[in-house]
Amino acid sequence: MPASGDTPLLTPNQRRLVGTALTFAAIVGILALLVFSLRMVGLVVQQFSGVIWPIATAGIVALILQPFVALLERRLKLRRLSAVIVLYGAAVLVAAGLLLAIAPAVIGQIIDFFNYVPTLWPHVVAWAESHFPDWLALVRRYAENPAIKNALGALAAQAQDLATQIVPSLKQAGAGIFGLFGVVASLAIIPVYLFFFLMADSRDPTRRLADHLVFLQPDHRDDVVFLVREFVGIIVAFFRGQLLIGLIMGALLATGFSIAGLRFGLALGVIIGLLNIVPYLGSILGLSVVLPLALLQAGGGLWLVGACLGVFVAVQAIEGWFLTPRIMGQQTGLHPVAIIFAVFFWGEALGGILGMLLAVPLTAFFVIAWRLVRRKYLQAAAPRADI
Repeated sequence: MPASGDTPLLTPNQRRLVGTALTFAAIVGILALLVFSLRMVGLVVQQFSGVIWPIATAGIVALILQPFVALLERRLKLRRLSAVIVLYGAAVLVAAGLLLAIAPAVIGQIIDFFNYVPTLWPHVVAWAESHFPDWLALVRRYAENPAIKNALGALAAQAQDLATQIVPSLKQAGAGIFGLFGVVASLAIIPVYLFFFLMADSRDPTRRLADHLVFLQPDHRDDVVFLVREFVGIIVAFFRGQLLIGLIMGALLATGFSIAGLRFGLALGVIIGLLNIVPYLGSILGLSVVLPLALLQAGGGLWLVGACLGVFVAVQAIEGWFLTPRIMGQQTGLHPVAIIFAVFFWGEALGGILGMLLAVPLTAFFVIAWRLVRRKYLQAAAPRADI
């Protein structure tokens, strides 16, 4: 008869149950830690956005422009300082040319658009009365119902309370002339940061990263350097490609809208194209603004809606079939649904537009990191059946 000390504390089924419970608890703990970390990063980004924005913008632009500086050094036999100055001069000339060529028309249309927006509601009512009088009469009849009127009044009161809470926050964020001064200062410091970043003769920003990670084991250090290098490459490829695609789309949309006769077509086309730096954002917002405007503007109608929709479809086809494959290639490899989800997820996690801008590079980076961990660590640690 076996001694009582030899009796196992748990049966095999109990051990499996405890192992499963511990694994589940570990997964929940890891997810909770990730959520907490993302929330902390989002709070830090929101709190110090005025400091982070300029240096992040300058860093990304420097990574994009490094090959051009190297090209000037190699082709024109210039020193680094001279190459950077020549690049700055060329950028100033191009910016001045664009400002003189299209800025007055675009700015004028933007001002006219904001003046025109308050007059849209009477146009909506007039259009509804001429096209759907029965539906409008039905809506007005039900709007006179006391219960519906009370519900609408309650919604209006809640909206007013929300506005009274938001407006002071916006005023506090802007802080009047000091907020304007902060915005101007942030924009003015970007060229300064950019100059010093370009002066650093480093075509590979991760070249010396391994020297600062001596506390890691060589195998793990190589993995960290690989992931950082991949992330930098994704950032450069994404923003360089998306900026070029956005500019081309803006030019095509502005031309198409102007030819179709859409009011404010030049300004809307340029803005929508630039907003497409965040994938799908420009198209979604553009459709929600352009189509109602085409329907309600003087001389517009369904034919103008169809023309503007045709411009959208044509430009999206050019972007999907020609621009993105030629310029971006398969840099991210993400499904469109994953991209849309990532834009909203990182926008919420990092508190706004910065997260939306970095959504695709961050998601692609985590996909690469997961593949590396799965291939190198999880599969290697998985038990193999004896053959």
